[in-house]
Amino acid sequence: VDAFLVRYAERLYFRPRILDRIVSLLLLPLALPYGALAAVRRRILAHRRVASPVPVVGIGNLIVGGTGKTPMTIALASPHRGVAVVSRGYGRKSRGTVLVSRPGEILAGVEEAGDEAMVMARRLPEAYVIVSEDRLAGIEQALREGAKAVFLDDAFSHPEIEKLELLLEPARIPNPLPLPAGPFREFPSASRYADRILREGRDFRRIVRGENLRDRMVLVTSIARPERLDPHLPGGVVARYHYPDHAWLDSEHLRGLLRKHGADSLLMTEKDAVKLEGFKLPISLLRLELALDPAVRETVDTYLRNAYANENRNGPHAP
Repeated sequence: VDAFLVRYAERLYFRPRILDRIVSLLLLPLALPYGALAAVRRRILAHRRVASPVPVVGIGNLIVGGTGKTPMTIALASPHRGVAVVSRGYGRKSRGTVLVSRPGEILAGVEEAGDEAMVMARRLPEAYVIVSEDRLAGIEQALREGAKAVFLDDAFSHPEIEKLELLLEPARIPNPLPLPAGPFREFPSASRYADRILREGRDFRRIVRGENLRDRMVLVTSIARPERLDPHLPGGVVARYHYPDHAWLDSEHLRGLLRKHGADSLLMTEKDAVKLEGFKLPISLLRLELALDPAVRETVDTYLRNAYANENRNGPHAP
């Protein structure tokens, strides 16, 4: 039942048909109070805003489902050394604040870190990666580690933290309503609080590279909106299996899929593959990266330069 509801919600929000739009209208009496409460919450938290001693760059969205926050965080943080990435750690089997990695060393396993945080730890070997339900606690851990700046993953819903606010948007938004009638966590007008809106197709685009591709592959994914992979799939995919976002996959079940389809390997994203280490299964990889408009990177670099200049004048945290 849960899997059916997730699949239907993804269709309702991102690929609505005529009947789906009627369902959205029927859900509007629930969506309007939800959006209003989210607006009140934002206003209350904004009045309690806390400034960090080091600059904070927030990467977030207004829409549920994948909009590329993790690869955007990696792309923006990768040129910098000694910075921290703080994420909630969705799907992890731990609680509290966990230091996943520090420069040159991964300290936690994927079950403690969560899949996205482990991908970031591997792709950002010169950074600190921290997971915490409490973003302020995560930032405090970054300060204790001596981080020069913090990149805050999934940050738009945290107006209580002073930061450079980057808001990601998909190229197309067919349903502009708040939850549960549509995919928006707040009214779309909340985008005015962003310092910069980054729209896919205008400010960034996805690049997917295949690694260790085989003649017969079974696609296995546990990501939001798996249809996003369709334009990037290589030849040789003989079957497709989609699981709920962040799902933990069973080794014997996956071996059964290989046998059932006479496949040479499992085709997976990095986010799924990090959960299979130790399974000793043949893996073909879809590695996602973002190509950024140079102005996006310049926005972040200018913000950090100005913040570092202020720190040099006023405090000890500047590099």
